[in-house]
Amino acid sequence: MMPPFRVRTLGQGPRVLLVHGSVTNSVTWSSLRGLGRSYTLVLPDRPGYPPNPPLARIDFETQADELAELLGESAHVVGFSYGGVISLLLAGRNPERVRSLTVIEPPCFGVAEHVPAIRELSRDMQALWAEGEDDPAVFLPRFAASFGAEGQVPPTVQPGREQGVRALMVERGPWEAEIPLEALAGADFPTLVCSAGSHPAYEAVCDVLAERTGGERVVLRGAGHAVHLASGFRERLERFLAAAEDARARRSAGPAPALLPRGGGRAGS
Repeated sequence: MMPPFRVRTLGQGPRVLLVHGSVTNSVTWSSLRGLGRSYTLVLPDRPGYPPNPPLARIDFETQADELAELLGESAHVVGFSYGGVISLLLAGRNPERVRSLTVIEPPCFGVAEHVPAIRELSRDMQALWAEGEDDPAVFLPRFAASFGAEGQVPPTVQPGREQGVRALMVERGPWEAEIPLEALAGADFPTLVCSAGSHPAYEAVCDVLAERTGGERVVLRGAGHAVHLASGFRERLERFLAAAEDARARRSAGPAPALLPRGGGRAGS
């Protein structure tokens, strides 16, 4: 059955499910199209984002279940920002179908709300959503300001992007997400946690995620919140995916047979 939202596929090889964040749709991943030489890229436009019809409410819980259908038998999962929150939930609920997990600055503030920088950012975002502002041209600059100048989040509504901004405005606050850290830590797939090094709250979130899941931690500067656009990101992701594939192949092959001493017989006999 086809999902009730647009999904495109590109390339060949193991599946890589790419989950975009807020404001923009799957165009987010244009810089990764070269991965299609080795992988099948699965590119959903999340419900509520164009070219899908608008929604009155977008919930990370619901979308984690909807996008899980795109894993097929198994897939690598890469999630950016709000899409990273969705990806963490999706992977924690379907660990047997996940080949690896990569998240880029997910705003799951609940994993370390005791950290002052996280508590402050979460409070500011909650206040913005609580005001019920319905003008995208007013809402977006205030949202962008929460990332700071180094976050490089555009503060103006770009042509053709109004629906994306309105989708952001009706998303359930990611600070409410309960990330299944124990399930992720116990899962049989590797995790990569990426940040820009530009905002203390996102650095703290990513530090906690990497520590609690046993994941690899990488900081790539230069592109602000859009770490996937930073120099070296695609190459780093390619190495991570290849290592995950190698480890998976070794597990499937099972333990290497014990070498017998010359002349036959059992080792140690």
